[in-house]
Amino acid sequence: MHTIEDQIAEGDKVMTRLRGRGTFQGEILGIPPNGKVVTIQGIAIHRIANGKLVEHWGVADKLSFLQQMDAIPPLV
Repeated sequence: MHTIEDQIAEGDKVMTRLRGRGTFQGEILGIPPNGKVVTIQGIAIHRIANGKLVEHWGVADKLSFLQQMDAIPPLV
């Protein structure tokens, strides 16, 4: 499930801050599932031209996501 937390449009760009949430039930990148509910947060910026998406930039909090999947230990 994805939730849009914020969305701002200005000129030809749209910025979206979003959160994804799900249960880790299947292997990802060789990491075995642990059954935990995991979340990932990110920001996407899209440029629109002539009513079409022409560019996309995005960043996600992959460190926290990998920690929730028990792929790496939490930072102390």
